[in-house]
Amino acid sequence: MTGSGNGPTRRTGAGGGDEGRSGHAFVITIENLHDFPAEARGAFVTVGNFDGVHRGHQRLIARLRARADEAGVPAIAITFDPHPASLLRPDQAPVPLVWPEREVRLLQEAGATHVAVFRTGSWLLDLSAREFYERVIRRQLDARGMVEGPNFAFGHDRQGSVDLLGRWCGEDGIVFEVAEPLRDGGELISSSRIRRELREGHVEEAARLLTRPHRIRGIVTHGAGRGRGLGIPTINLDEIDTLIPPDGVYAVRACVPGDARHGQGLVRAAACNIGPNPTFGEQARKVEAHLIDFEGDLYGRMVELDFLARLRPTRPFGGIEDLLEQIRADIERARTIAS
Repeated sequence: MTGSGNGPTRRTGAGGGDEGRSGHAFVITIENLHDFPAEARGAFVTVGNFDGVHRGHQRLIARLRARADEAGVPAIAITFDPHPASLLRPDQAPVPLVWPEREVRLLQEAGATHVAVFRTGSWLLDLSAREFYERVIRRQLDARGMVEGPNFAFGHDRQGSVDLLGRWCGEDGIVFEVAEPLRDGGELISSSRIRRELREGHVEEAARLLTRPHRIRGIVTHGAGRGRGLGIPTINLDEIDTLIPPDGVYAVRACVPGDARHGQGLVRAAACNIGPNPTFGEQARKVEAHLIDFEGDLYGRMVELDFLARLRPTRPFGGIEDLLEQIRADIERARTIAS
């Protein structure tokens, strides 16, 4: 993040082979109010916090792409890193559903030909609604058109509404469309709704609203080593930067991304325990997983977990044999679900 607003605007490739349907998606990092790639100006644009890139977001991006294709211009989704609330109201900032790089990939998969990321700072957050419109939408982006949701707000203290934005766009000949929100079961699909489902352990419902399982990632660290001693080795994850479901045992799919040092990655069915270990008197909350049919050393590596189903709550057991019997049953259920 830069507070001066004088840093450069950087453009990078999507990386990892993740491209939008145009086949030439790239990521634009915006750190000031001046620079923007010439080939991305004059686009159809949507601005927002697309946390989770859920079904509602996907519908909006699809509409953006359709309007952009009709006009023969790029479709740009612009998001923020970090979330503005983390700077303005850190005690109230929502726990993210996805990390920034994953959000970019998901927006590209939804149809955005380009993704731009504001490096959020006072240089941006202090702009009034009118300043944001004039300096960003009109001058910096030279937007051909905009597509936003009905609850979109912009500018300092969220002064600007979609009605105001629509009026200004109309005065300047910028096409403006409010995308119809998506409801499911009579309730709006939103990031807040998905967080609520996850906090209640409803990982399958969250996956339905997201169109894919909720994913977390973390670095494998050393634990007590008790699982290996019992013949069921586990990995312990630390530095997790997205919402962790509540305590319980889950069927998950573990992904270990490949890299230059370790080569090709791997995917395994896994059983994941979140919470303390009451059978052994441990009260610290941990995230640990047993990767089924895997033997190897993953210490220090990044591992991602897709949550497929909640199997049961955590509970104490009367002895090691009772615990092992339940763990083996959990593993077989996880194997079946993940396959």
